[in-house]
Amino acid sequence: MFSGIVEEAALVVNRVIDQGNIHLSLRCSFVNELKIDQSVAHNGVCLTVVSLTEDTYTVTAVKETLERSNLGLLNAGDKVNLERSMLMNGRLDGHIVQGHVDQTAVCAAVEEADGSWYYTFEYTFDKEKAREGYMTVEKGSVCVNGVSLTVCNSKDNSFQVAIIPFTYECTNFHQIKPGTVVNLEFDIIGKYISKINRYN
Repeated sequence: MFSGIVEEAALVVNRVIDQGNIHLSLRCSFVNELKIDQSVAHNGVCLTVVSLTEDTYTVTAVKETLERSNLGLLNAGDKVNLERSMLMNGRLDGHIVQGHVDQTAVCAAVEEADGSWYYTFEYTFDKEKAREGYMTVEKGSVCVNGVSLTVCNSKDNSFQVAIIPFTYECTNFHQIKPGTVVNLEFDIIGKYISKINRYN
């Protein structure tokens, strides 16, 4: 379980293709605090630490994950948003994030707004999936590349988010530009409500 509050944008240092899987090795400031089998969200995708060195760690993304996320597009030198799993004895500063990416979206526009930025994202709209909660709602929560954000200008196949300078600098949002593919996780509470409503 995660909250969508990114701890750090880590550097990808190696990418190895192994049949249908990809092994990603990354460098971050808290490598020495990680353990084998620990869950860490990478651009919002929950992956398991499978090996450690003195200054890097490695995770494996399987075919299902690669098909639903942007992890297969990563290369050495790219930055990845990291969040370790949430401690249950603290504040939930973002929203409930599972680390189970639903689909990708494409950045359609980035607009400067006097010290902050508005990002517009477009995604494939599926009416049946929307009935199951795979959608955004105005002022609701959405997870973009692992970052918990508030939705504005919600439409059937697009939405905007406002990014403050801190988030811009401390996550990989400063690398996102029109055409960049990002990961989306829609709000789990909305999915449950949609499912319950279908049986009433």
